Amino acid sequence: MANTTAVYARIDTGLKNDAERILSQLGISPSSAIQMLYSQIILCKGMPFDLRLPESKPVAAGSLSRNEIDAELMKGIASLNNNKGLTVAEVDVELKKEFGI
Repeated sequence: MANTTAVYARIDTGLKNDAERILSQLGISPSSAIQMLYSQIILCKGMPFDLRLPESKPVAAGSLSRNEIDAELMKGIASLNNNKGLTVAEVDVELKKEFGI
């Protein structure tokens, strides 16, 4: 048997349960998953996935306060008053560039 050592980590109970439910469906034990992660860290000489802040996403109007909605509307009115309106095609290009949609 290979020389082994224990790894102890404190994680959120819900996160642990959700992850172990998926691992179980894949037929992988938590120990095997950790072994795989560590193996990939060695192979990649770092984390085996990108670590970065999430890209910005459009904000739903329902999540904004009345003052935030008013401020956004005022920005739109100001841009129209300054003849800085965009065509539908230009809006599509901007949405694709900024949000990938």
